Amino acid sequence: MLLHIPEVFTKDEVRALRATLDSGPWTDGNATSGHQSALAKRNAQLPETSPQAQEVGAIIQQALQANPMFVSAALPHTVYPPLFNRYEGGQAFGVHVDNAIRQQGRNGVRIRSDLSATLFLSEPDDYDGGELLIEANYGSQSVKLPAGDMVLYPSKSLHRVSPVTRGARVSSFFWLQSLVRDDGARETLFQLDVATQRVNIDKGPADQAVIELTGVYHNLLRRWAEV
Repeated sequence: MLLHIPEVFTKDEVRALRATLDSGPWTDGNATSGHQSALAKRNAQLPETSPQAQEVGAIIQQALQANPMFVSAALPHTVYPPLFNRYEGGQAFGVHVDNAIRQQGRNGVRIRSDLSATLFLSEPDDYDGGELLIEANYGSQSVKLPAGDMVLYPSKSLHRVSPVTRGARVSSFFWLQSLVRDDGARETLFQLDVATQRVNIDKGPADQAVIELTGVYHNLLRRWAEV
C-alpha cells in the first residue's frame, strides 16, 4: 500500500523545522547506505548524531504518534529515528531497495524495515525534478508532495529519486517495523479501520455494527500482530 498522509506539519511548523535543519552540518549522504545504495546515491545528509537532526527527529516522532492516519496505516512497533537528506545540483538516487534490517548507530537497536516514509520539507515549486518514483503492484508511482506531507510505502518496493535540476529538495526519511509484518494483512486492517470510523460517524459508537466491526478488527489484529 502506498499512502499519502497530508499535513503532518503546517507550513509554519515546516518553516521552523527547516530553520533548524538548514543550520546543520550537512555531509555526504552515503553515511547510511548499504553496498547497493552507495553505488546509486548522490545527495547530502545531516548526521544522525547532530543536535539539529536529533531535535527535529524528536519533533517528527511526536507528530507521528499523534497522527491517526499514520498509526492506523502503519501500526508501528518501532520507528527508526528520522534522518534528513538534501538533493541539489543534479543529485539523485538511482533504483534501489531499502535494507531489510536497519541498525541504529547510537545504541545498536535493530529493526526490520517493513515500511519506508518520506516527509517532504520543501515545496514542489522550490525545485525541479526530485520526484520519488516507487514501483508498486499497480505500476510506477511518481510522488512529489507539498511541504509537511508524507508518503508511506512498503520497504520492499524498488524506488528512486529523480535528479534535482533546480533548487533544493529537503526531506526527512525513515523506516519502521510494524506490529503486522504482512503488507496485505496490514492494508486489510487499515481499510477495516477506515470503514469502521465511517460507520461510527454515521451511526455513533454504540451502534451494533460499530461494535461488531471493532471486534472483527481486534480479532484480526490479535491473529496477525507480532508484539
